[in-house]
Parts: sequence; C-alpha cells; structure tokens
Amino acid sequence: MKIADRLSRPTIDQEGTRHSAKASSRGGALLDQLFEDIYTEVVDSLDLRRANHLDAEELRQQVDPLVRELLASRNVTLSSRRRQRLVGAIVDEILGLGPLEALLADPSISDILINAPDQVYIERGGVLEESKIRFRDDAHLLNTINRIVAPIGRRIDESSPMVDARLPDGSRVNAVIPPLAIDGPVLSIRRFRSGPMSLRELVDAGALNASMAHYLRSAVRAKCSILVCGGTGAGKTTLLNALSRYISSRERVVTIEDSAELQLQQKHVVRLEARPPNIEGRGEVTIRDLVRNSLRMRPDRIIVGEVRASEVLDMVQAMNTGHEGSMTTVHANSVGDAFTRLMSMLSMAGTQLSEPMMAQMVGRAIDVVVSVVRDMDGRRRISELAEVTGVQHRDLSFDPVFVYDPQVERSSSGWRCSGRSTLLRRFELAGYPLDQRWLR
Repeated sequence: MKIADRLSRPTIDQEGTRHSAKASSRGGALLDQLFEDIYTEVVDSLDLRRANHLDAEELRQQVDPLVRELLASRNVTLSSRRRQRLVGAIVDEILGLGPLEALLADPSISDILINAPDQVYIERGGVLEESKIRFRDDAHLLNTINRIVAPIGRRIDESSPMVDARLPDGSRVNAVIPPLAIDGPVLSIRRFRSGPMSLRELVDAGALNASMAHYLRSAVRAKCSILVCGGTGAGKTTLLNALSRYISSRERVVTIEDSAELQLQQKHVVRLEARPPNIEGRGEVTIRDLVRNSLRMRPDRIIVGEVRASEVLDMVQAMNTGHEGSMTTVHANSVGDAFTRLMSMLSMAGTQLSEPMMAQMVGRAIDVVVSVVRDMDGRRRISELAEVTGVQHRDLSFDPVFVYDPQVERSSSGWRCSGRSTLLRRFELAGYPLDQRWLR
C-alpha cells in the first residue's frame, strides 16, 4: 500500500479554504479532484522518512516545484496565491494535522469543536462560531484523531472508543468515535496559551481585583493549601498556573494530571501523568497511584490537576501530613458545592471513616477555596474566595473573604470584601504580611 493511501486527503475550494465536496461550487469541485490527485502524486514522489525531519518551510520548498510540474502536466494554470495555498495544504497534511493546522495557528481560538467532518466550531472570547474549515469525510477526521493520539501512546478504536490526549503545545484533546458517537467521530480540543497567564494579566482581564491578587500571592507564599473549583472551561487550570508563580524556587513540586496541562513556572518541578490500560486491559496507572507514589518522592508541594474520584482521600491525607501549600481543582459550581463533592468522593473512596471524621480531614487539609465561573458572554472571573474555618455541627464551615456582587460600586470592580481573614497572622509569620487596606 502506498503511503498516500494511508493518509486521508482533504479538499479545498477555489480560494484555498478546505471544504467538503458538497459545499464546493462546480469550479471548486474540479479543483477538489485536482487537489486529491496532486496530493497523492506529491506524497508518492517524496521520501517521507526524510520529509518528516524537515520543518514546514523546507518541505514547502520541496513540494512547490512538484506541484508546478504536476499542474503543468495537466495544462492547469493557477494564480500564485492559489498555488501557494495548495502547497500549504499539502504540507499541513504531511507534517501536521491537515485542516486543523490553520485553526491551531490562530492564538485567538480557545476551543475547537468538531461534531462532524462538515461541522467545525471554534470559540473566540468565550463565544462559539462556526468555522469554514472542513474535513473530507469521516475517514479523514478519524485519521487526524489517530495522528494526535499515536505519538503519546494512546489508542482509539471500537474496543476503546474514547480517548484523552494532548497536543505538543499542551492543548487538551478528547475524541469519541462510533459506536459511542452515533453520527461519526467527534473531536474536542481545549487550547491554552503558549505561556501561563500571570495574576496581573488576570486582574487586567477583570477576572479578579488587585486586593484579591495580593491576598492570593500571600496565601501561596505562606503555604496555604488551595482548592480551585468551577465548571468546565471556567478557568481553573489558568488560575492554578498563575498561582504557581509564587511558589518558592527552593521547593520541590510534583504535579499529577490525567492529561498534562499545567505550565508551572519553577525549575524544580516533576511532572507525572496517568496512563490508561493497554489493549489487554493492563498497565493502567491512575491518579491515585501517582498521588501515593509522589509521597515517596520528597515533595514539598503536590499539585493535582483535578480530583475526580478516590484519589481525593490520598490528596487530603497528603495535605494533612507535611505537604502544606498543595493545590488542586474540582468540578463544582460554588464553594459549598465543592465541599459537598469532596465529601461525596471521600465516601466512595472505600474509607470506613464517619462523616464527621471526613469533614475534619477536609477542614484541616484545605485553607482557601476559590470559585471561578464563566459568564454567558464568555468572561471568566472569580465569584467567591473563602477561608475554611473548621467544622460546625458535622458540616464544614467557611468564611467568604471576597464575593462578586454586580451591585457593588464600580470602584471595587464588582467584588465585596468582608474585611475578615483568619490567615493574616499566618501570612505575617511566613514573612508575607497582608496590609489591612487590602481587605477593605
């Protein structure tokens, strides 16, 4: 089988934008067929083992004369711009992810959602819009999914029709194929910035105000254990990355994730990633396995990208046994819901502890909880920042320090401060006092 037969081939319209044949005009359909023929012959003419070691510009220089020759042999004349787009599409398909390359090159896109070969949506600034990018058919989309998951040792097929993966730039990938996806392969990509955002940038973006940023800096430096909660896409990982900047360079940090996304800004960081079972159902390494193993790695802080199940027990125990300043995230809509979810996960972790004892464990482990939300207009912000104050009547109690209130005058950017904090003394003893004016 020729290598071109193993690579799905996209189609492009008269202006060089990829489209399905159904969406092409009569002239575009002819160009589609011409593109497929040229793509096949170009790939057959290249030494792909050598081509895979070339960068995009070097490969473009090899592909361009081949395209010129093949067009001349067919007595086809294309403008320079259209020919260059044709060459670019071929290079993207050989070296990259075909139609996805144009979207991945756009830094303003935060999500790429592919429901079908001819249904591609993107998110810009928190707003969804349909893209003109198209895949040729289901086979082309499935081939692209396989190109994403294969380099990191993941697989997707009928026996394992769901997969989590990541792109080289750290973007999070989820794919589902038939029989679970009824209408064909589905691909979702959550993109991240090339570098982590700082608290100052988050303040400028309106996600929090300067007082909250000052408080959070002191909390991290004073080794307070922090839980970030929020819904999907609310900005939990972004905030965790921003907070990590204030961890001392003299501390050893171990990060544990299902799919590596964190971009910590210290030098002494050990990154661990869970592993799914292989085709025989063996070799799985869970988040809980990694949390337990990390305790033998002499960590000063443990950062778990997200707690979802029984690993919460080991995480809470680690926070209670000399790993202060550890951080994690959980899916929950509010501070109260976050504690409810933690208690629920603890009860399902196989522990025989009573509910009051579990509440005591959580109350002693976590110092600060930050709830983040995404508004209807796509804006992400902190909705509540609270301190854990203990357990009362078998329930965890917390004291809100900052709460978002749209009725508050503009001078405080919409956040209302209680003016109370039980951690001020801790900040002071750690050498990072919080001026009372920041709590006004």
